[in-house]
Amino acid sequence: MQKKKIIKRVILMLVLVVLGYGVNYCRKSFPIISGYGAKNMCSAVFVAHRNEKEVREQELGFGMIKLLGKYEVNYTDSSVTGSVFGFAKCKAIYRKGLGATLIGEMPEEELRKQHFILAQVPNINPDTIDWPMGDRLKDSFPTQVNKAKLQEAINNIFKEADTTKPIRTRAVIVLYDGKLIAEQYAQGFTKNTKLLGWSMTKSVTSALMGVLVRDGKLNINNPAPVPEWHDVQDPRHIITLKNLLQQSSGLDFEENYAKSCDATIMLFKKADMGAYTASRPLKYKPDSVFYYSSGNSNILSRVIRQTVGDNGYHKLAYDSLFYKLGMYSAVLEPDESGTFVGSSYMYATARDWARFGLLYLNKGMYNNQRILTEDWVEQSVIPAKASEKREYGFQFWLNAGEKNDVTKREYPSAPTDTYYADGYEGQRVFVIPSKKLVVVRLGLTQHKNFNSDAFIGAVVNAVEK
Repeated sequence: MQKKKIIKRVILMLVLVVLGYGVNYCRKSFPIISGYGAKNMCSAVFVAHRNEKEVREQELGFGMIKLLGKYEVNYTDSSVTGSVFGFAKCKAIYRKGLGATLIGEMPEEELRKQHFILAQVPNINPDTIDWPMGDRLKDSFPTQVNKAKLQEAINNIFKEADTTKPIRTRAVIVLYDGKLIAEQYAQGFTKNTKLLGWSMTKSVTSALMGVLVRDGKLNINNPAPVPEWHDVQDPRHIITLKNLLQQSSGLDFEENYAKSCDATIMLFKKADMGAYTASRPLKYKPDSVFYYSSGNSNILSRVIRQTVGDNGYHKLAYDSLFYKLGMYSAVLEPDESGTFVGSSYMYATARDWARFGLLYLNKGMYNNQRILTEDWVEQSVIPAKASEKREYGFQFWLNAGEKNDVTKREYPSAPTDTYYADGYEGQRVFVIPSKKLVVVRLGLTQHKNFNSDAFIGAVVNAVEK
């Protein structure tokens, strides 16, 4: 009898533990599931003008997002509401010129009343202007590149070897010596389709920092002008902008998308993402440990806003960068506070992502204008002191290889001078100066089965001289 009582108590305890875990999981994860789906559906439908059904099947067709989430599109007020079993409702709204913003801590009415001074898109027809400022291409092909090899490399990454785990390449662009020599799209996508760069946005944030450094408005070697760290007694006071650029801030910030963590809380729950990250305590001495953090990037975006002020901030990226490069499709999306989510949320066409890469291939020059200093571009690809594998610069990933063995690098099939903007689900903008190449690959690879090294290696091998 006593034994049965013990067994019942053990079972009851196990049930309570399981229930407790389940409740805690639901409390933390349901808002993330709702928010992720609402935000991405809103951007895909109203920014990229994608088909709602296709977005449900592809962008939202995986894991708990598909299994538990429900997402309703409202075409009247340009919004999407996500929920899980009717609970944890999250709403994202679209605003012209700003893209989609997820509502978390701010009343919707207050968010919709926000007014920002936005840039005016130049009234031009890109089809009547030569590349790269426009979309008119010259019918020529460089003799230094093997056209057949290049086309084969591109064709291969549009093939689906396993349809149960598709790699879904959607767009590929190859530039050689500044000229667009190859371009291909999946069915339903064109040169006018805006595609999400995810963390490639970090590299754009770095370029905007470079614009302010060029103009003498910021010094990256000084303590970062973050209000929360102003007190000289605060151990975070010594964090520099360079530390933030190189992902070596030392802040206690967890980036793990397999669970609820700092990164997901920031992206899907916080009104001011930069302020949230700036509030985090110090975990390591600045410049001593490399740790990739979207929070660092959003602090940088907030610093840019505070430096420029609201009279110019929402125009800066467009007037000082995008429109000077002919990137007329680009859309940066803000958080609720109005600060651009510099870690993750930028849409642009494949051609415009290629234009961004071309700026760096040209060492900061574009259309006979100095956009970034040559020194800034050179600094951007110097490995961070704290990155033991020498894999990171100023919000760009590097292919330099380890200090004592350069064969140990992310892309062994590409030259060591290769560097790249890298985004979730296989977004890439490769810049390879020694081969005069810029290579863009955009897609929706959710199973980590895209062999990007084989692809970039095949493209490099097509350059024969």
